[in-house]
Amino acid sequence: MENFFSILGGMGTKATESFIRLINHRIKAKKDQEYLNYVLFNHATVPDRTAYILDRKQESPMPYLLDDIKQQNLLNPNFIVLTCNTAHYFFDELQAATKIPILHMPKEAANELVRQQTTGKVALLGTQGSMKAGIYEKEVRQLGFDVVIPDSQLQAKINHLIYHDIKEADYLNKKLYDEILEEAIQRFNCEKIILGCTELSLMQEYVGEKIYPVIDAQSILADRTIERALQSRSIF
Repeated sequence: MENFFSILGGMGTKATESFIRLINHRIKAKKDQEYLNYVLFNHATVPDRTAYILDRKQESPMPYLLDDIKQQNLLNPNFIVLTCNTAHYFFDELQAATKIPILHMPKEAANELVRQQTTGKVALLGTQGSMKAGIYEKEVRQLGFDVVIPDSQLQAKINHLIYHDIKEADYLNKKLYDEILEEAIQRFNCEKIILGCTELSLMQEYVGEKIYPVIDAQSILADRTIERALQSRSIF
């Protein structure tokens, strides 16, 4: 297969499935040959990224991710899509291991704030590891936005939704999701909310409503993936 991209996913698998649905539905193909060419690495057994960020005694995901990059180097895709937000903690090391460009989901989400002419405070929602590592905070602050990080009370609700409801129980808890977004808007007085976890993106896909002013990082990544893939198709 020529003229394709690769997806480094499986962290988690349900969220990766959501990403695949987005790019397949948005391409609006009328025949088989109009869909995008891609290879999916659904690496479900990569050790938990947040667990390692919070406690370095836990097994590091890096050897697994670097091995994935090594295998993708052999395939030589046009570009690589990393669908796990928290895994962007390792982005610089992963990009250094390949000449193939890797799309940077937090950067793309932060740039969307500019495109939407955001002026007020921005809430960042994601895993505890992502919050501690400042994966999104760095990208958003350097564009000049006022950032709000969840306090322990709100973060506990986010953790419950991501790990207990979605990952463990395969339960898309709309009531808790709405409560989290409402709290970010009302209690923290935020203009925009960045969904910086693919499980939260999965929730947004399930809800499908635009009641809250969210910037869904995975949705933005899907759009940038399609744009780049179609651009590559036109070049070759």
